Amino acid sequence: MSDKDSWKKKEIRGVENMAVKGKIVWISGPAVKASGMSEAKMYETVEVGEDKLVGEIIRLTGDVAFVQVYESTSGLRPGEPVYGTGRPLSVTLGPGMIGKIYDGLQRPLDELAKKSGAFISRGVTVPSISKEQKWHFKPTVKKGDEVSAGAILGTVKETGLIEHRVMVPPEHPGGKIVEAVDEGDYTVEEVVATVSKGGKKLDLTMYHQWPVRRGRPYAERYDPELPLMTGQRVIDTFFPIVKGGTAAIPGGFGTGKTVTLHQVAAWADAKVVFHVGCGERGNEMTEVLIKFPELEDPATGLPLMERTVLVANTSNMPVAAREASIYTGVTMAEYYRDMGYDVVLVADSTSRWAEALREISGRLEEMPAEEGYPSYLASRLAEFYERAGRMKSLGSPDRAGSVTLIGAVSPSGADFTEPVTTHTSRFIKTFWALDTKLAYSRHYPSINWITSYTGYADAVSGWWAKNVDKDWSKLRLEAFEVLQREDVLREIVRLLGPEALPSEEKLILDVARMVKEGFLQQSAFDKIDTYASPQKQVMQLRMLVDFYHEALAALRSGVSLDDIRAMNVITKIIRSKYEIPNNEMHRFDDLHKEMLEEFQSMRLKEAEAVVE
Repeated sequence: MSDKDSWKKKEIRGVENMAVKGKIVWISGPAVKASGMSEAKMYETVEVGEDKLVGEIIRLTGDVAFVQVYESTSGLRPGEPVYGTGRPLSVTLGPGMIGKIYDGLQRPLDELAKKSGAFISRGVTVPSISKEQKWHFKPTVKKGDEVSAGAILGTVKETGLIEHRVMVPPEHPGGKIVEAVDEGDYTVEEVVATVSKGGKKLDLTMYHQWPVRRGRPYAERYDPELPLMTGQRVIDTFFPIVKGGTAAIPGGFGTGKTVTLHQVAAWADAKVVFHVGCGERGNEMTEVLIKFPELEDPATGLPLMERTVLVANTSNMPVAAREASIYTGVTMAEYYRDMGYDVVLVADSTSRWAEALREISGRLEEMPAEEGYPSYLASRLAEFYERAGRMKSLGSPDRAGSVTLIGAVSPSGADFTEPVTTHTSRFIKTFWALDTKLAYSRHYPSINWITSYTGYADAVSGWWAKNVDKDWSKLRLEAFEVLQREDVLREIVRLLGPEALPSEEKLILDVARMVKEGFLQQSAFDKIDTYASPQKQVMQLRMLVDFYHEALAALRSGVSLDDIRAMNVITKIIRSKYEIPNNEMHRFDDLHKEMLEEFQSMRLKEAEAVVE
């Protein structure tokens, strides 16, 4: 093999170099033992049996390898061969990923369906990205330029929304470009540049491979300070998340996890979205697969799929592939981060992923920890969430990108003390706790404002003050105080009834109801209310806080609580979320003026009554 071809061969070696390394001696569901594997490596990808099922070595004891097989092992028998590939489980990274629907091993489901029909046959393999499709490549480097790992070689228009930046692989030694193609149409396998390093020539194509269990390197990690705007008021204002942040959204059955995640995926100000359906029910995943291609990107009106990648690994698919699916998703997300894009990855749900870990652990006869989960559950969750962040990418030109990780958790019986929720809360900084009672009362998103929390509020306050409104932090805290005081007062009301409260505390209950109905509740199916801009959120919150201050002042000046409750403006404030679009903020000024005039009128009437 020539020096010129060595880099490319290193990336794609596999099938042509496979040799029989061992044979099957034991089978238990997706777990297989193979003997004669003394030359194998941990996490090496192997092909098992005559059908060459894809598997991965997860334990080595002497010359016996434990393999988790990512396809059904039905019909597999002892004595069949195990082929080694010499490389870890990897994904192929290059143009053509956006808009695809993959399984947990990055196999495109539409291509699998063409090859094997509605039910995926065992051992079927198809390329993750098309090797025949030609892409219009525009080089950004020329002959004689020096390039290093991560440098951008050129660009490809992948979709109407995404410009794909072809990069030097992260572990490439780099060097001086001695050959470079002109602008034109090329397949991903054609050489677009050749670099010389230490007398060796290395070819570069538009794609490369990367192990899924290893995070891609970066130059620098930035502090979290830029909020990820989702247009969901309870998230952006009360429990914000940053670009490159981590969040968990735990909730029982029927609390609206999937719809909330759809809203975040559709409206977040991220350039690329990954939705990993990890062990969810087939009908829920089908809804995602049908709904997403029909959605429009809010900013451009183009199909949302032109910036989305779906990873579908439902509960009836092989359990081992479920365990790999979130690593497949986050590795592809890191690739687009390295291009300089903000990426959001939604994993629905990490509980099903943890159940896959538990099943594999049981097959391997490992000592179980709490509730049967393996003792390394916490470390695996930590490994996943630590791959989030906002980073400076390797190579030139300078660029920053981020990966935001949002994991849904499905605790049985909505019990937040179970192991997956408990361990997840250790490694994330935003906790959107969904409440069954809120969901049953039709309050959506059913994020409980008492049990939820965020660690990013102080970090993003500077952005809000600079770009939206300097009073954001103060308004947020005042609204929070009203909600927290209402939570305490509800206990008194349960015991003694509302009549036992003085008027000022009754007012708190009324204002808290307005905050819940007019701000925290948000309809995903109303074309105006589905998305609230940062400016609209602040205007709505200011209206509610100012109403509370004016009402409190009116009470103290002698106006009765019944008169305040009868105000016409209250209904208008609550309904403003449906009636005032994001581009008509001046209408809030008119509403605010109307509110002040109504309070002034009540004070005058009260003053006249006192004089008489």
